[in-house]
Amino acid sequence: QVQLVESGGGLVQAGGSLKLSCAFSGRTVSSRAMGWFRQAPGKEREFVAAISWSGDSTYTADSVKGRFTISRNSAKNTVYLQMNSLKPEDTAVYYCAAETVPYPTDRLTLYDYWGQGTQVTVSS
Repeated sequence: QVQLVESGGGLVQAGGSLKLSCAFSGRTVSSRAMGWFRQAPGKEREFVAAISWSGDSTYTADSVKGRFTISRNSAKNTVYLQMNSLKPEDTAVYYCAAETVPYPTDRLTLYDYWGQGTQVTVSS
């Protein structure tokens, strides 16, 4: 059974930081590339960042580049999203997902397993 469980969301002031975690389990995702997406109310789900299974390749959306960093600890089956210099426009539900391809990608259709999401709210 595949499970992806996000944690670490919350309320933070603009300029602050949060670190999201995604713990995943299940043999079919244990060696997958992983990604983070976000969805704000009334908007489509948006790519944030992705990382290869080995962790040596990452891909980050221009909107968060230089502020957000994706990483993983394969021994712990956990993927992280460090978010710094947060802005009110970063407010969204953040989702962790497992890819069907081995390289980091922003193509939503190449992700087949999703977590339940964690809310991030940035106040101005």
